[in-house]
Amino acid sequence: MDTHQLISNMMLRNFYSVMVITTTCVSVVVFPVISNAAGAPKKKSAPAILVFGDSIVDPGNNNHVATIVKCDFPPYGRDFVGAKPTGRFCNGKVPSDFAANILGLKELVPAYLDPTLTLQDLATGVSFASGGSGYDPLTARGKSVLSLSDQVELFKEYLNKIRQGMGEEAAATIISQSAYLICVGSDDIANTYFSTPTRRLHYDINAYTDLMARYASTFYEELYRIGARRIGVLSLPPIGCLPSQRTSGGGPNRSCSNSSNQAAQLFNSKLSAVLDSLSKTHPDALFVYLDVYNRLTSIIHNPIRYGKQFHQVLIPKYQRG
Repeated sequence: MDTHQLISNMMLRNFYSVMVITTTCVSVVVFPVISNAAGAPKKKSAPAILVFGDSIVDPGNNNHVATIVKCDFPPYGRDFVGAKPTGRFCNGKVPSDFAANILGLKELVPAYLDPTLTLQDLATGVSFASGGSGYDPLTARGKSVLSLSDQVELFKEYLNKIRQGMGEEAAATIISQSAYLICVGSDDIANTYFSTPTRRLHYDINAYTDLMARYASTFYEELYRIGARRIGVLSLPPIGCLPSQRTSGGGPNRSCSNSSNQAAQLFNSKLSAVLDSLSKTHPDALFVYLDVYNRLTSIIHNPIRYGKQFHQVLIPKYQRG
């Protein structure tokens, strides 16, 4: 898969995800005050939002990384304030921006690597996400983007800045009471597994999703060890409905690729089990599995149900592929 296809996939995943994440994920990540968040979205429900993952929630970290996986140029950002590209893999905001707004924190979640950030920017939350990343370290390595381990190291650096600027007590509050939003894994299956042979030579899809689940467990254990206690994790979307997957695996009618979608569902079942296990092991924390697969499948196959404008935008994207 070439860079253009990779970035196009990232953009389309973001298009699907904005609606779903802002209506499901946000209300759950606000765990103890769901009703307040729904009734008074501007009331601050957490001190900060801290985001990890891939292009769906990368607000521009890749601008500051030596990688070809970038979107800091037109036409990206054409619906953003000032119609300027920001490094977000979409035309406007990414889902974590909407989440921060609903939490009553701020309009936009900045990229942690943005050198212009102030202490106040840091105090209300940042994103460490990097477009092209995955649970599998090979996914990030192949594109020279930030792996989840890299993102955790940046998180530790961030916490040191908070401690130095705001004190230990404030840092402890931010660590334990912030909403943690994680969205990652699509690139592992769509790109690392199905689009390149490296992993397929050694793993069938069941073994590979087992590998992903082990990496996921290690990552969430590390977040817990550092102090995270309110963690919302998005499932994989129906990856087989991405244009590239429809082209490569959808047959002459370019239907959604069953093999890619089945792989996503297989991993989702294992991710859900990992989070259930972590919840039992750490009863003082909330690890919440957020199923976007089924909601997105409904949107993809029944777009008119969600409004004429949505239908008109979604269908041409599929036809262009």
